[in-house]
Amino acid sequence: MYDVKIAVSENEREDAFTVRKKVFVEEQGVPLTLELDDFDQTASHFVVYDGGKAIAAGRIRSTSEDIGKVERVCVLKEYRGKHLGNLIMHALEEQAAKTGLSKIVLNAQSYAVPFYEKLGYTVTSPEFMDADIPHRAMEKTVTTAM
Repeated sequence: MYDVKIAVSENEREDAFTVRKKVFVEEQGVPLTLELDDFDQTASHFVVYDGGKAIAAGRIRSTSEDIGKVERVCVLKEYRGKHLGNLIMHALEEQAAKTGLSKIVLNAQSYAVPFYEKLGYTVTSPEFMDADIPHRAMEKTVTTAM
């Protein structure tokens, strides 16, 4: 059974960073200086655990009074295909609703656009490059019924 937690301790935050480093830095070649940023200090981080092992992560931060931005959503390679992306996205969306946000925006790697579309996100931009990886901006209205 998988457990999604909001990272409240420094160890849990480090667990999120460890997953992100494995996926984005080691696997995808994103420079560490781009992966870890100043927003890590203020964002709400979520971690999915399999027992005591951190296996997926994501963060959400407010960009304005009513808009939140989901970022750094990732799942360790050996755990992909187990619907953990859905699990973490639902937790991030619930957090957005609880904190009164009305919209979530995100920049999806282009290959992941269909995943986000299945969750109700809509593409709002042409393709652009971020860390040498093609992305598309997407958004979704947050409902309080989440």
